[in-house]
Amino acid sequence: MKSLFSLFAILLLFSCDSGRTNRNPYLQDIGFRVDLNLNLPSYSALKNTGSGVYVGSQGVGTKGVFVINTGFDNFMAFEASCPNHEPSSCSTMVLDDDRQNVTCPCEDYKYNLFTGQFLNRPEEGDTKYHDMLFYSTSINGNVVTVRN
Repeated sequence: MKSLFSLFAILLLFSCDSGRTNRNPYLQDIGFRVDLNLNLPSYSALKNTGSGVYVGSQGVGTKGVFVINTGFDNFMAFEASCPNHEPSSCSTMVLDDDRQNVTCPCEDYKYNLFTGQFLNRPEEGDTKYHDMLFYSTSINGNVVTVRN
């Protein structure tokens, strides 16, 4: 019985993951849910594939969210606060004219709404940069739900 316990303890020890998570230190994990009715003028652009909108309602994310229609009734949603510095007066990103990218006014960092990827990442030594923070989406009829 003692050897069985020792074997179990050894297996448990080796199954532990010593890797660190890649948690963004600048953005808090905020729980929320928002429903976007695509029949309303504010969100009607989401009926078109490749078109994004900004949702800046109180209590939605840190600085709001960006939502984009990626096609075939699929939507992506991302935090509107720039993921590469603490939230500040300039950290709310702005939707570009193409409605598919956003820019942080603090440093002109640019991100893609289809993937959340940091597009113009500086090439500086060991500095760690983050892509946009992703939120879950679902659709039911003409209502897109974004939640965290």
